[in-house]
Amino acid sequence: MALVAHIVILHNGFWIRTWHRYGVPTRMMFLNKQDRPGASFKLSIRSLLTHRLHPHPMVLTLPIASFDPQDYMHAEPGIQGLVDLLKWEIWRWNEAGESTCYPLPTDVQALEELEFIPSHHPIIPQLAPARTQLLENLSMFSEDLMETLLALPSEPSSYLGIKYSDIIPHLRKSTLENKILPVVCGSAIKHIGTSIAMDYVGELFASPLDVPHDSAKNAPLRMLAWKVSWDQKRGWMTYVRVYSGKLTRQSAVLNATRNQKEKVSKLLLMYASEPVEVDELPFGAVGVVLGLKFTRTGDTLVSPGAPPSARSVMQDIVPPKAVISASVIPHSHSDLEPVQNALESLSRTDPSVRYDLQEGQILVHGLGALHLEIVEGRLRSEFQANFELGKRRVSYRESLGPNYDPPHYEKPLITNNDKADIAGTSVVVALDIRPLQDDEEGSPLWDGNLVLNKAGVAIPSPESSSTANPELLIASGIATALSSSPHSSLPMSHLRIQIREWSTPSPLSLLTGASAIIMRNRIRKAGMGSLMEPYSFFKVAATEDTLGKVVKDLTEHGAELQDLGDGISDGMDEVVGYPVEGNYIPPDMLSPSSSNLTGSGASPKLRRFVHALAPLSQMLDYNSRLRALSGGHGQFDMVNAGFRVVAEPRKMEILREIGRA
Repeated sequence: MALVAHIVILHNGFWIRTWHRYGVPTRMMFLNKQDRPGASFKLSIRSLLTHRLHPHPMVLTLPIASFDPQDYMHAEPGIQGLVDLLKWEIWRWNEAGESTCYPLPTDVQALEELEFIPSHHPIIPQLAPARTQLLENLSMFSEDLMETLLALPSEPSSYLGIKYSDIIPHLRKSTLENKILPVVCGSAIKHIGTSIAMDYVGELFASPLDVPHDSAKNAPLRMLAWKVSWDQKRGWMTYVRVYSGKLTRQSAVLNATRNQKEKVSKLLLMYASEPVEVDELPFGAVGVVLGLKFTRTGDTLVSPGAPPSARSVMQDIVPPKAVISASVIPHSHSDLEPVQNALESLSRTDPSVRYDLQEGQILVHGLGALHLEIVEGRLRSEFQANFELGKRRVSYRESLGPNYDPPHYEKPLITNNDKADIAGTSVVVALDIRPLQDDEEGSPLWDGNLVLNKAGVAIPSPESSSTANPELLIASGIATALSSSPHSSLPMSHLRIQIREWSTPSPLSLLTGASAIIMRNRIRKAGMGSLMEPYSFFKVAATEDTLGKVVKDLTEHGAELQDLGDGISDGMDEVVGYPVEGNYIPPDMLSPSSSNLTGSGASPKLRRFVHALAPLSQMLDYNSRLRALSGGHGQFDMVNAGFRVVAEPRKMEILREIGRA
């Protein structure tokens, strides 16, 4: 996370939800961009507490902005070194990016006589207290370490002599149990601190032995494709982690997520950007598989002969639904197929990218304006696609119309509305369809809809399940129908759909096409429903002298003001987070460019926080607008607030915008 302007606050909700959704047991924070003006190590640590990322962040490294004390007096930004509080050593980087490691003495007096750093450097008085508090805080989660500390003599240098090998087992155990959050820092663009961060990843993070697994030598193969990328020379590269069994080259595997057989051609181990070809990937290995044609990011791969119990799909990556889209216009007719192939390839590597064809036009959907810019750049640089990107617009939704059929009761009464002729076969799929009630909540896997099986249990999204039973085949057809309304071509949302009855055609896959036809006909018969527009909660920080301009701009763009709050411009706000007590909070002097050390004594400016609810369509360029209004000092936090039904005048504006009025 970036230290500049305390960007740590912007996506904390997303990270917390993601950690909990996928059950991430071990976490570590790398505070980046320490070399930038305005970076504050102290305020970023406080932000972790204030915005509830973890109650016990534990600082493992301290930044050294410069080895020249005068740079601290002049508040010069930068980073030239790091203090590793666990290994008790100082790292120094020169202009060429070369690093030198210096061990620190275990005597407090000797810290003032170091040859590689001046004795009056402001970091010197912070070294011993930082390590002492690190060990004392860690001992609160380890009785063995606490007994070790209590047995030490009461001298200032006692904690400095404890070896790294005696500390790391307690730190790893606390990290695996999620009792602490290890924090390191640096500047990734300058490669400062990145190697230290990766060393701690290897030391602290869970290994395959730390999670439930089949330890038998002949255990069936089971692995996760956690990344898929395209390489101009090697083709599709699928990054996998083997969770059981062993993968060999030239073998066959089954994609359990998509029920597709795949052929493995080569296996690679990646050392940075240097691949090394190997004959097998054993249990616990992370490697690259070449030759897979259908596998996407998040798929589960198993042995073709594995028993059904071993073919269960590991937790899939479910990206948020797209909220913004743009048309993709090929330069010429000959560019149409390459552009479509590039979009298909890109969606394979990035599950959050979606594209479709609407009335002969290619639309690409993303998670935001920046995401679409990344998609555009990758299509040009990685796939050499020739196209132009049209105007961005947000993704609206349509709800169910008022003329929907009443629900079936105890025994479904099959009517013509529940039948479809497909491939010369009459297929029956009885569905109950109605809008969601106020006390019902849709599933994010179904874009805000609720899809239930015959027993009334929610069905997982067909995209994240591989079991081809009749209900999931019907669910796949329902998903197809919900993706595009027959009235507006917009995705449908806020529907409750329950599968009540179905026939058993041959082949069974006809249920998918039939359910899509029946669902679409039922939506058409219900008539056009209300349109919904994506909204976001905005929290804008502005100084007192620019507050009026900011508020005026928000109201002019359809925002609903909800609250005004006061704060001080140190980046902290009124959000009630975890308490500071019991945690090490580094001093201001560690980041000289973020604090006033020149002795002028100027007081911080009073900031006001504006809370507002605004339509996303009016806020696509808000970052540049806010910079212009606040002289570059304004900041804002944006959180998705879901979809809201629009009034009739706004509905007509949207229909005209999408060419449906």
